[in-house]
Amino acid sequence: MLKHPFAPIIDKDSKILILGSFPSIQSFKNSFYYGHPQNQFWKILAKLFNESQPATIEEKKSFLKRHNIALWDMVAHCQRKNSLDSSLKDIELNDIEGLLHSYPNIAALFFTGKKAQTLYERSFAHLDIPTFYLPSPSPAYRAMSLEEKVQRWSILKDFVR
Repeated sequence: MLKHPFAPIIDKDSKILILGSFPSIQSFKNSFYYGHPQNQFWKILAKLFNESQPATIEEKKSFLKRHNIALWDMVAHCQRKNSLDSSLKDIELNDIEGLLHSYPNIAALFFTGKKAQTLYERSFAHLDIPTFYLPSPSPAYRAMSLEEKVQRWSILKDFVR
């Protein structure tokens, strides 16, 4: 059984929560969220806010804080064979509801993949908070160009101003 290796990145000023499914094998190795070098997560956010792409963990944390963005994943524990969401088995969820109660300024949730959204809808649909699907930043998801993803992710800016 694998345990999620990172604490949520959140503080009292966070206005949105971006939820993935579970860190990739490369993210485990790089000790932070969206750590695969080909993952477009940080590139999308940098383009969205017209900033340089953060490189270090401290730069990434600072970027999120500056834009009032919280970050976590749906899965607390699971089994898996690879980094694909489809390989996640024996899933135990993080306490999303408890986190939201502790941080009442979170005004919306955003999912970076269908697996995260599906897991949320199965267990937390009763929560009264707007939710949005964002096209996956994963290197495995090539159905959409980077520019299209940035456009679709632009909804984030409606909540963090």
